[in-house]
Amino acid sequence: MAPRTETERLCALTREVKPVDDLIRFVVSPDDEVVPDTDAKAEGRGVWISLGAKFVAEAQKKKAFARSLKAEVKVPDDLAGLTRKRLEARLLQSLGIARKAGQLLTGAGKVKSAIEAGEVIGLITASDGAEDGRNKLAGSLKGFTLAAQEAGLNPAVAPHFEMLDSGQLGLALGTENVIHAALIRGGAAQAAVQRAERLARYIVN
Repeated sequence: MAPRTETERLCALTREVKPVDDLIRFVVSPDDEVVPDTDAKAEGRGVWISLGAKFVAEAQKKKAFARSLKAEVKVPDDLAGLTRKRLEARLLQSLGIARKAGQLLTGAGKVKSAIEAGEVIGLITASDGAEDGRNKLAGSLKGFTLAAQEAGLNPAVAPHFEMLDSGQLGLALGTENVIHAALIRGGAAQAAVQRAERLARYIVN
């Protein structure tokens, strides 16, 4: 087994040592219930599971939490679903912070202009938005990247996320009917991109 470092932990399900970015931590609440610790900051002994809904569901099925903790614990019926909701909540919180910091734009026109100016580090479109509108902005983002590459530049590829619906985005950003949003350069926006990437990986895996 590879030696552990401060940034690596053992997955209680697969028994693989992985970077903490590839894992999600769970802790036991005061009610003896397993809950996701999405920021890995809660006190107490934690159980690390590979980042992915299927891994969390399998860990619950195989009683990996009780085995790792060496104690009987309660596990929510849909721990994988609860974990996704927690990850979504942290992302929405980050988007709100980025908006207050002036690092998040909404509206198709503003987003398109930011793409063309090369300012976008993350594109967000509501999952329930019109398909043609979503495709147009995604196409603009790809077009900008290709043009920059053809010009001999090496632009960072801005990810495109479609994991949240317009209601979730509107509630987080304090406005109605949010379909298109762009994260532009800045620390708050970068933190939001990282949370979005983590949620995306959780959903896919």
